Amino acid sequence: MLHIEWKHQEPGGNSGIFIWSAAKPGEENRLPDGVEVQMLELEWVNLNKQNGEQAPIAYVHGELFGVGGVKTIPDNPRGERSKSIENLCKGKGEWNTYDVVCVDGVVKLSVNGKFVNGLSKATQKKGYLCFESEGAPIHFRNLKIVELPSGVTSADQTAPEIH
Repeated sequence: MLHIEWKHQEPGGNSGIFIWSAAKPGEENRLPDGVEVQMLELEWVNLNKQNGEQAPIAYVHGELFGVGGVKTIPDNPRGERSKSIENLCKGKGEWNTYDVVCVDGVVKLSVNGKFVNGLSKATQKKGYLCFESEGAPIHFRNLKIVELPSGVTSADQTAPEIH
């Protein structure tokens, strides 16, 4: 289980945490593999329209998705991603809290005290944590990690050990 508090310093900040990652940058997009727990600042949807359209606000706060070939089954599908069912994030300069429970290919996310998202059947379910910030500062505090009992995990579902 992961508990973390975070806040963006600028409008439109883009960040996240990758769980169960091999912790190596991807060749095409420099992002590691794993499951991303998205942390976008609320103005991101207004500042980064795609094809002239605003992304849904659910994209901002706690969208969950596989990266770098990691596949998952979303609880709340938005394509291959899982979107939050309720917008509970606070904006720039305000602290947000995520509690992320990760076990046996299942991820459940609580945003500011309420579970709002999840996914299951991740094809990679053991690895490292990676913190991401794309182009704007973000602050983290009160990081707590509790190792849960392991689930059924095979060698091909485990990120390689870094030596």
